[in-house]
Amino acid sequence: MEPDVVEIPPPMFPSASRTRKARKAGIPEVIDVEQYEFRNGVGNNSSNLVDKKNKGKAIQDGSFYDHNPFSHLANGETGVEVVMSTTQPWGFPNSRSRRSSSRSFFNRDTPASSSRPRAPVEVVSSAQAIFLRDFKRFDTVENFSDHHYASMGNASKQHSKTWVKKVQADWKILENDLPETISVRACESRMDLMRAVIVGAEGTPYHDGLFFFDIHFPDTYPSVPPMVHYHSGGLRINPNLYNCGKVCLSLLGTWNGNTREKWLPQESTMLQLLVSIQALILNQKPYFNEPAYGGTKGTKSGEAHSKVYSENVFILSLRTMVYSMRKPPKHFEEFVRSHYFERAHDIVKAANAYIDGAPLGSIVKGGVQDIEESSEGGSMKFRTDVAVFMKTVVEELVKLGVKELEDKLKPPPVVNANTESNCKRSISSR
Repeated sequence: MEPDVVEIPPPMFPSASRTRKARKAGIPEVIDVEQYEFRNGVGNNSSNLVDKKNKGKAIQDGSFYDHNPFSHLANGETGVEVVMSTTQPWGFPNSRSRRSSSRSFFNRDTPASSSRPRAPVEVVSSAQAIFLRDFKRFDTVENFSDHHYASMGNASKQHSKTWVKKVQADWKILENDLPETISVRACESRMDLMRAVIVGAEGTPYHDGLFFFDIHFPDTYPSVPPMVHYHSGGLRINPNLYNCGKVCLSLLGTWNGNTREKWLPQESTMLQLLVSIQALILNQKPYFNEPAYGGTKGTKSGEAHSKVYSENVFILSLRTMVYSMRKPPKHFEEFVRSHYFERAHDIVKAANAYIDGAPLGSIVKGGVQDIEESSEGGSMKFRTDVAVFMKTVVEELVKLGVKELEDKLKPPPVVNANTESNCKRSISSR
């Protein structure tokens, strides 16, 4: 297994934290990946099945720029209702004064009959873009009442000088060097709490999605790694991200690894940890994160299973989008809405391409990237599921104020004898 140690990218420009109340979520639907695979005709041969006891235990791929981050997906409750056919450290400025005067850009809950004039779409879009441009990659907040680890301590707790010094150092590194696709909020009154969001990368089944993580620095930090909880919404979207919120990574001590792969108190940082999650877990082919399946990479059987797995992951990623829009984590409410508002049309364009048969991951901003003529298009079930579930996604995007979406989403593909065979030709001709 290659070491899950990631080279830190060059410093990026950081970019004020605005908040609003979260909305209640709905009733969940559960998707089982094992059933999904068999419905797609993959995994029927028992000789191709590998011992699933080892699922979700480690990461195989180690390059930051290799978008390659499985067990079966055991999905629990989520806030998405679906209808488908199938104390602040010294030296850091206090941001309270900035936030106290902040106002929401949007008014999602304003009744349709309100006499308040609505801004033109162009103006609203500009406001969203400005918010994202000015949103700081790192900032401090006053409290984290909804934090997963909120009960593990209190504001009056005293920490050792070593602990405080290390956390301060992590804050400074994050403030200076976070990439554009990761944002972090640290708590002023509870230095042991932190929250991060990672944007799914192009070329992966996680593209355009937002993935949230709650972090806690234990009393013995940095002798031991921080604790990390993933906001799963009850969905298992990756072999290393459990539906209970567990994050499986050698750097966290939740998976066996050699010395260089584990947390090193004198060397490891929070930035390294977040970049590792982004590059090693949320990658292009998450199926091969599973140790038992890593050896099948490049084989016909392995790639077939990987394709089906990634298609299911994308549907779960869409569900995660809806979950986040309906119940955005505290201190990231406006960020979530602005992000999806600005990307709404790109998300629909990508979905339409998938409905037409484009391979998952082939969609980049501006169109379909070059793919090999021999590339296999999406399965008919995947294309249908995208069309069906995107209706729910579009409904949520419209609630954010996005216009002209309903008529842009394509209907499910018509199933006929020539559909699958024609799919490859239609893709290569784009």
